[in-house]
Amino acid sequence: MYKIVSKKVLNPSVTLMEVEAPRLAAAAKCGQFLIVRARERGERIPLTICDFDREKGTVTICTQAVGASTRIINAMEEGECFTDCVGPLGLPSEFTEWDEARLAGERFLFIAGGLGAAPVYPQVKYLHSKGVPVDVIIGAKCADLLIFADEMASVCDNLYLCTDDGSLGEKGLVTGVVTRLLAEGHEYTRAVAIGPMIMMKFAALTLKPSAIPLTVSLNTLMVDGTGMCGACRVSVGGKTRFACVDGPEFDGYEVDFDEAMRRQTLYRDLEIEADHKCRIGRDA
Repeated sequence: MYKIVSKKVLNPSVTLMEVEAPRLAAAAKCGQFLIVRARERGERIPLTICDFDREKGTVTICTQAVGASTRIINAMEEGECFTDCVGPLGLPSEFTEWDEARLAGERFLFIAGGLGAAPVYPQVKYLHSKGVPVDVIIGAKCADLLIFADEMASVCDNLYLCTDDGSLGEKGLVTGVVTRLLAEGHEYTRAVAIGPMIMMKFAALTLKPSAIPLTVSLNTLMVDGTGMCGACRVSVGGKTRFACVDGPEFDGYEVDFDEAMRRQTLYRDLEIEADHKCRIGRDA
């Protein structure tokens, strides 16, 4: 059993939980994910690891309530235990394998949309610990939905906030901030974009003329998390890849985002039905 050590509600639909999982914490790296099962008959939910503490033996997950199973997870409280917590799974971020000489001279730009700020945080934290300059853009629909702003500010060189409605930071989309920074002469050797599929698509379109290498994460496509279900199948560079075993991170310029967005809708009817059962108190 995997005990919930702490819980923090970030906004009405997003919850942050620190979970006791010593073996997982000892092996976890940036970019990887774990699979949580809240109860014996529960669904397997892949969640990106958004922090880990090897000394305490804990991992931190950030869950957005979008369906029955994630709603059940968010309703759990400190002291309760998950039936299963398996990982780390997936390939770690490429730069975690680089030595100090390889990291020297790099300057990263991270673009986080909505919940994407959670998996971006451990990557920025890691690079900061290695002395690598990092700028971060976080965007959300409104101020109430912006997450990880304080945490990110403590581990990056420059933090840029933006909201669709202008309630906090610059008014507009993350791509607008990217365009402005490049026009002002900010130079980056690499970029990482994590968030809604449509945001990553337009981040790729915005950055492509600059020729800055771009990495994106397709973690939102995953269902089973082992490559067996095929739900996260996507075309990358004209070849079929699976987000859970070949990723979840890929070259942003090679991902077929239109295909990926179509794949996200495959289970929508089943998710709506399961969520309805959950809300009326039936076993989902």
